[in-house]
Amino acid sequence: MVRGIDPSRLPTHVALVMDGNGRWAQQRGLKRTDGHAAGEEALFDTVEGALEVGLPWMTVFAFSTENWRRPLDEVRFLMRFNESLLLRRRDELNDLGVRVRFIGRRGGRVPRRVLQHIVDTEALTARNRKLTLTFAFNYGGRAELVDATRAIAEQVAAGRLKPSAIDERTIARNLYAPDMPDPDVLVRTSGEFRISNYLLWELAYSELVFTDVLWPDFRRENLFEAIREYQGRSRRFGAIDTPGAD
Repeated sequence: MVRGIDPSRLPTHVALVMDGNGRWAQQRGLKRTDGHAAGEEALFDTVEGALEVGLPWMTVFAFSTENWRRPLDEVRFLMRFNESLLLRRRDELNDLGVRVRFIGRRGGRVPRRVLQHIVDTEALTARNRKLTLTFAFNYGGRAELVDATRAIAEQVAAGRLKPSAIDERTIARNLYAPDMPDPDVLVRTSGEFRISNYLLWELAYSELVFTDVLWPDFRRENLFEAIREYQGRSRRFGAIDTPGAD
């Protein structure tokens, strides 16, 4: 049991924006890519913390559709780094009982070997259920909604779906991971106050937690603090649960 956390009121799903790698490196006179490398320790300590507290779902923003605009050397590093991480750590994640999944566009400029490692990692860990760790990779919230809309349009064109039958559930079924529960909490590091095109549909009722901690310095205790903050809030989903509530 983790101090100050009510195990009966755990969030089902925590989403993370792992921000601040570049600033962390610059503060130390290092290359931006050194900050990305340092973020690996933060990620795995946070994963171990999620397992410790019994969190069932966690999603991290690993590479956005907008990240292709970064300097070519940094993009190449991130591709190699994510490939290396999969090769070096997937057996460890599998041994921990972590199911690894990926959401985002598969193809385009993503190297084929990286896509193959993604497929292999998902297959290796598919039966694990202690924690589902989802990497949003080559992902954008607007791109996800565009792809969902295209899939729905194809169903309508094929006569499998009537336009009048389209509702929120239809859209949810056509997202990248329709079985993934919406995040209860979004945590963004580095003191930034925005969601940056991340899980736009899924974050509709999420609690937002912002911390000044730069991602390479983030550890499980920071995750626990975000969960404590979540447990201290009242989630009404538009309803009123106490007299005088807004």
